[in-house]
Amino acid sequence: MTGDDWLDAAKADAQRRQLPALEPLLEALAKATRQLRAAEWNLNAASRPTHDADPPDDAPTT
Repeated sequence: MTGDDWLDAAKADAQRRQLPALEPLLEALAKATRQLRAAEWNLNAASRPTHDADPPDDAPTT
């Protein structure tokens, strides 16, 4: 599902639920998400290793 597909589905759901005030918020969220994903500093998830090199924060210490 693309971001545009999600936005269309979310807007349709808001209309079905009779929540017209939600539409501008969904538009703003979609715009912010596009900007974050396009940010130069954003790493491509496909380029990350399949496992984390760092243990999770809640990992037991020995």
